[in-house]
This record gives sequence, C-alpha cells and structure tokens, in this order.
Amino acid sequence: MTESSPGTPLLALLDGLRGRQAEMLDCLEALVKQESPSGEPTLLRSALDTVDAMLERLVGSRGQLIDAGGTAHLLWESGRPRVLLLCHLDTVWPRGTLERWAFGVEGGRATGPGVVDMKAGLVQALFALSALGAPGGIRLLVTTDEEMGSPGSRALIEESAAGLEAALVLEGAYDGALKVARKGTAQYTVRIAGRAAHASEPARGANATLEMARQILDIAGLADAAAGTTVTPTLAVAGTTTNTVPARAELRVDSRAATIAELERVRGAMLGLRPHLEGTEVAVSGGVERLPMTREISSGLFERAERLAATLGLSPLRGVLAPGGSDGQLTAALGIPTLDGLGAVGGNAHAEGEWVEIDRMPERAALLAALTRDLLRTPRPG
Repeated sequence: MTESSPGTPLLALLDGLRGRQAEMLDCLEALVKQESPSGEPTLLRSALDTVDAMLERLVGSRGQLIDAGGTAHLLWESGRPRVLLLCHLDTVWPRGTLERWAFGVEGGRATGPGVVDMKAGLVQALFALSALGAPGGIRLLVTTDEEMGSPGSRALIEESAAGLEAALVLEGAYDGALKVARKGTAQYTVRIAGRAAHASEPARGANATLEMARQILDIAGLADAAAGTTVTPTLAVAGTTTNTVPARAELRVDSRAATIAELERVRGAMLGLRPHLEGTEVAVSGGVERLPMTREISSGLFERAERLAATLGLSPLRGVLAPGGSDGQLTAALGIPTLDGLGAVGGNAHAEGEWVEIDRMPERAALLAALTRDLLRTPRPG
C-alpha cells in the first residue's frame, strides 16, 4: 500500500519516510537474513521472491522475473517508463556467512552481510516508490550478478535503459558522497607455459613460476598514480608438486582508469607482454569490461539532486569520482544521463563489519523520490 501521492510536498515526503524508518529497518533485516551470494541461483531466487513480496506490499503490484544468463532478475515498471532505478541483490558473501556474522543494530548503525552493497539501497528504492504512490514512468530493475561483473544481466540492463531519460543507481554512497564519475575497469588473465623437470635439475626445465614473477613486476609497473590508473596483479596459481619445475602458471590482473586513453594504454601493454625466460610462452586474454563514467553524463542529474537536497533541508551533497565499477557505467555508455551512489550512507563494503547509518536511510529515500518525481514532471523530450 502506498503512503503518499505524486503531489505530496517535499518536506512532507521526507517526514513521511522518517516516520517509516522502523519499517525500512525491518525490510533491511529481512533482506540481509535472506542470503544472496552471487552464483547461487536457488538462494538468489528466494531473495528475489522476498523483494517481489515487498513490492506488492509497498506499491501494490509485483514485478516480472526474467531469466538472463541462467540467473533470475526482477523487473517492475509502471506506465511508459522514463526513469530507471537500477539495483542489484547479489552480494560477495558466501552461503553460511550469517552463521558467524548476523544482522545487528548498534549505535545508530545496522550491520550485516550486504547491508551497504547494496541491500539498504534497494530498500530505499522500494520506499521511495511507495512514498511517490508508484506513479507511471518508472522502471525498477533488480539484477543478481553485479558482483560477478554482470555477465548475464548486461544485455538486460542495456535493453531496460535504452530510450529512457535517466538512470538512478542505488549503489552505496562513497563516504556519504554521490558518485558522479567512475573509473573504467578491465580484467586480464595471463597464462604462462614453461617446461616441467625434476626440481633437482632446474636447468632442464623452464620455470613458469619464475616467469610469472618477472611478469608481475612488469605489470605492476604499468600503473600511473598521477593519472589515477591502477594495474593490480591479484590471483596467482602455479605449479603441480613441490619437487617439479612448474610448467604452468596463471595470473589475474585488475586494472582501473579514469579515461579511455589510459585503459587503452594498459590494454596495449598487457597484450604486448613477452617472455623473459628462454623456453617460456606468455598468452594474455581479457580486456576492458566497463568504460569510465564521466562527470558530463551525471552533471545535470547531480545539479537537480543538489537543489532538491537543499529544499529538503539535507546536508549539501558532494560528488566524487569512485574507483570501483557498477552497472551505472553500462547505462552511461549508452549516453543515458546516469547518477550513481544514491543508495545507503555507510562504509566498509565487501569487508566484514560493513554498515549503514539508519537515520540516513529515510533521507536518501526521500532524495531519490524527489529526484524521480522532478524528472517525471519535466516534459518528455521531443
């Protein structure tokens, strides 16, 4: 059941949501207790059912479950969509995490697996819809593979955003700030082939582990701190037994940059890697996954949000470049005005002890509702 109407004054909108803070917290607890790790279709489907039931209770209608990439996602819309609210439900926390780290509330903060990334943001989106009375023109998409890089939902996101006037992303805020730009991301796999031999006769072999060590130093040297470009060797695997010269090694590399030029510089260098040691071979696969989101694509939306936050009596908004990736980059790449970080105010994402400020949840829900309504009141272009 909805609580307000499209004509509710902004301050009344905020007051109404503050009065529902306990209800918001109950919904957050229910979602956190419904574990939803990436790559677990059964758990994810159960979590989507929980969200769908919340939709029915809060806005009066259910969404549509859509299979994309072998995983279910949830789509809800009203009327002819103009604005996309983009959320994800999957988390980085494996099945069973709740057994050692349960949802809890202390000192004005809620903590638990996935609270800030991004279950609180999803709750805020549902209550924003409820506060607005679920007006026509909104499309809500809840995906379940964002933490894996959105391999199955990417096309669904792009299809859902195509032709719309704005995408509002409910990822958590960055130290309280909205994310007006994001670094582009790239992932690489470096596979090294050597030659096996007994460890007592290393000269007969070609040591893939030694070659990987040389490559790691070269790859790390591609970073440019002044440009904000990171190139980080991450997962490394090599060898078979302790008494065998390794014939195989594999290295994963994560790279992030604020400009396409920097992403392409790193890409060229990665694909151009050559072996140092005789008898080894180096093969590189992968590339750019998400393009940078620029300030130009978010500037108009951020200015609206600044104005509305002032009207609501909220603290002045800040906009920052975020180092991590999100599905907002997919909508931005289509040229759709996109504003990210509209979700919960909190911290420690992807780390045990992640948290959200409970008192800020109604405020951010009100800001989202106000921004959405402001966009819908603007005449359709063309």
